[in-house]
Amino acid sequence: MVLPVYLYGHPVIRKETEEIDASYPQLKELIENMYETMYAAEGIGLAAPQIGLSIRLIVIDVNPMAEYFPECADVKLTLINPVLEVLEDGSKETREEGCLSLPG
Repeated sequence: MVLPVYLYGHPVIRKETEEIDASYPQLKELIENMYETMYAAEGIGLAAPQIGLSIRLIVIDVNPMAEYFPECADVKLTLINPVLEVLEDGSKETREEGCLSLPG
């Protein structure tokens, strides 16, 4: 089922998220719906807050980038409770990024 994607400015986008585990209600169905929503919106990633859920869940399919980044071929990930880590050497990686909650 394709779900609505909330745009930047909606309070759920900035709300702190909660950890989940395998017992989260209808998790498998939610993940399937998130992929379907992401594909319908022509995105390569979607986080749960973008569909109105303040939980730590992200789906990613970077296969469309494989033409420019061969290492992305057939890479499809579901991340539960992901954590960002700061690089030890303090270096930064800069790339262009899109976001379904920030159209255009």
